[in-house]
Amino acid sequence: MPQHVRGVVAHSKGEPVRVETIVVPDPGPGEVVVSVQACGVCHTDLHYRQGGINDDFPFLLGHEAAGIVESVGAGVSEVAPGDFVILNWRAVCGRCRACRRGRPQYCFDTHNAKQKMTLLDGAELSPALGIGAFAEKTLVAAGQCTKVDPAASPAAAGLLGCGVMAGIGAAINTGGVGRGDTVAVIGCGGVGDAAVAGSRLAGAATIIAIDLDERKLATARTLGATHTVNAKETDPVEAVRELTGGHGADVVIEAVGRPETYRQAFYARDLAGTVVLVGVPTPEMKLELPLLDVFGRGGALKSSWYGDCLPSRDFPMLVDLYLQGRLDLNAFVTETISLDDIEAAFARMDQGDVLRSVVIL
Repeated sequence: MPQHVRGVVAHSKGEPVRVETIVVPDPGPGEVVVSVQACGVCHTDLHYRQGGINDDFPFLLGHEAAGIVESVGAGVSEVAPGDFVILNWRAVCGRCRACRRGRPQYCFDTHNAKQKMTLLDGAELSPALGIGAFAEKTLVAAGQCTKVDPAASPAAAGLLGCGVMAGIGAAINTGGVGRGDTVAVIGCGGVGDAAVAGSRLAGAATIIAIDLDERKLATARTLGATHTVNAKETDPVEAVRELTGGHGADVVIEAVGRPETYRQAFYARDLAGTVVLVGVPTPEMKLELPLLDVFGRGGALKSSWYGDCLPSRDFPMLVDLYLQGRLDLNAFVTETISLDDIEAAFARMDQGDVLRSVVIL
């Protein structure tokens, strides 16, 4: 029988969200109903509410989530009722050209649940990133569920579902940070700080965190930054060169998504170094670089999609590192809140007051 649960819905561009009753259908073939335990408040949810993603209102917000599988549809073998899972928004198809070449982390045909959750009046909801986890229960594709060790805190583990994975993956998977490398991270929000933590996990010798906010730089130091640069006071390119023997960093991770900071990343890297763009730009942004500099400096200019992660591989590994005390996911949880506190959490996030607010259900 369909279930009625509480969820956070954005009805129109820029309007405050509302907690409403939503209808969650029984899972169909290949689908799963998950009882959500925790869900992080991500900038992407705010972008949905502001109409910055698309205009498919009404949206059921929330996507950085962990919970318990409640029921499964026909043909589901990946998970079973009672499993503790992290939700992801890139369920791989296994059939596209990327998957067939053994690169499922680049899957070009990721998918979501086929059925729609609705409001009581039958209006179909668009779940954020195909998840919609600011709700007591949600319907997703089975491939969007990754089983992990249930000893993990749901509030911490759920953050791997988006921002923390994006940052760690940008460093390890996309940037290929290795032992002894020098790394600079521009932008120390949740994704940037995760890139700092990922660089530390990978064994980088020098990790330079760059931001305009001293509070964020202080947090970056606790997560592994060996040096910090306040870009309000110091030219970040010159600072990175000074801290790397005049050469520039082996890997520079841009976690802001702006042309100005991308140029800084480009010129702050060493010859043959790597730039990783994980910050998300807006459609109107343009980048201009001298083509001779692109050629002459060599190396690689990369974009990182979801940290180039493969959830089935990366989520269990990172949860294990967390449980071993080698990855402090708890440090990303600034506060825990209820479904009714989402609007206030958006305001705190916009002002830079939190790393992550996490809804506990």
